[in-house]
Amino acid sequence: MVISIPSDEAVVVRTPDEFLAMPEEYREIAVRGMIVNTEGELSGGDDYIQVFLPLAPTAEERQVCAERAVEEYDHYKLGKAVLADIGIDTSYMEAQTLSERNLFAGHEFHTCTTWAERGIFSYIGEETAMVMISEFAQSSYKPWANAVRTIIQDEKVHIAHGARVCRNLARTDEGREQLQNALDRLWPGFVRIFGSPRSERSKLAVRFGLRQTTNGEACDLWRAKVTPRIKNLGLKVPE
Repeated sequence: MVISIPSDEAVVVRTPDEFLAMPEEYREIAVRGMIVNTEGELSGGDDYIQVFLPLAPTAEERQVCAERAVEEYDHYKLGKAVLADIGIDTSYMEAQTLSERNLFAGHEFHTCTTWAERGIFSYIGEETAMVMISEFAQSSYKPWANAVRTIIQDEKVHIAHGARVCRNLARTDEGREQLQNALDRLWPGFVRIFGSPRSERSKLAVRFGLRQTTNGEACDLWRAKVTPRIKNLGLKVPE
């Protein structure tokens, strides 16, 4: 017998055992979201160490990159623990290289070559993660919601450091040109993070209380958040 969740029913799942007793469609969508985010946190740590730290112009900035990497790896471990409680092992991710992971495969983040791109990545790009994590913090699967809430403050700091890098560069014409070039190149990858605006899976995630917005709505929310930042730096929002 296949048991579905009525469309007018509020969903609250408090424990791993309750999760495992939920209908398959709920479990499948929840697991996918948790895996994508957990993999992204691990790749985020690798980005800070392998991509951004070598670009850092000073010892102080290298330290900041190293500190942010530690936080990203901690975030990965939180997701790993929540998934382990429902029988999913993510240790295979740790054996993969940054380029081998699927989350941002082919996206431009892992090939950042300038300090301006590092700033744009954190100030504009990491807001994509903040939008999604803020939704996950209200997830109907309470162990996931509780784990993610501890990540939000760290992510605010990551974005703040990106803001500092961008503002420092925006003081000069040359710096603003570097930032605009970085924004133009990375922007399509940021948008792709949200997936297809026509995704039926994202609609089901909202119905099940796993998310608050669909893919298209989340992307619109992100655009609304970052557009004033971009204009404040004297830059143009990409088409």
